[in-house]
Amino acid sequence: MKAIHLYLLSGLASLTLLSFNQSNANNKDQQTKNSVDMKFEKVALPYATDALEPVISKQTVELHYGKHHQAYIDNLNKLIVGTKFENADLETIVKESDGAIFNNAGQSLNHNLYFTSFKKNGGGVPKGKLAEAINEQFGSFDQFKEEFNAAGVSLFGSGWVWLAKDQNGKLSILKESNAGNPLTSGLTPVLGFDVWEHSYYLDY
Repeated sequence: MKAIHLYLLSGLASLTLLSFNQSNANNKDQQTKNSVDMKFEKVALPYATDALEPVISKQTVELHYGKHHQAYIDNLNKLIVGTKFENADLETIVKESDGAIFNNAGQSLNHNLYFTSFKKNGGGVPKGKLAEAINEQFGSFDQFKEEFNAAGVSLFGSGWVWLAKDQNGKLSILKESNAGNPLTSGLTPVLGFDVWEHSYYLDY
């Protein structure tokens, strides 16, 4: 419990919250397919593997991004062959699939969102419409961080904690087990944090 608490507190300090107007799941960078064989690929890591130290170590990034994330992508590409999802985009697969295809599609998209939410020397208080929405919904950014952290710590087992928005722009914090994503509830993910043990056990 202490390890995940420290991970969440430290990680939140390095996250860069996405533009409130941006549906990150719809971002082409999150839907990467190889133009030759149309297979899904990991989103390109937008920083060096040691850029998040000391919050997240180079060793963890290399294992998490290079091994775990790659395994979800590889599994998804194998599983969709010969199915109705073979030519679908990642968001559609997450919304409409179940079982093993959903698990690997969800984890592929979730990790794309997760890894592109960090940057070297990132963090800080959000600005603009996102800041306004957070203040309106949670009272302050500090209060949001407290509630977001509490949601992650209280999640039983593996999963994700999300900041999501509905069609009216209302924000909410969600706890999703395993490969869950707000898209399956008709919501748009704004920020996702991985609370699977593989994301923090080497460092915390």
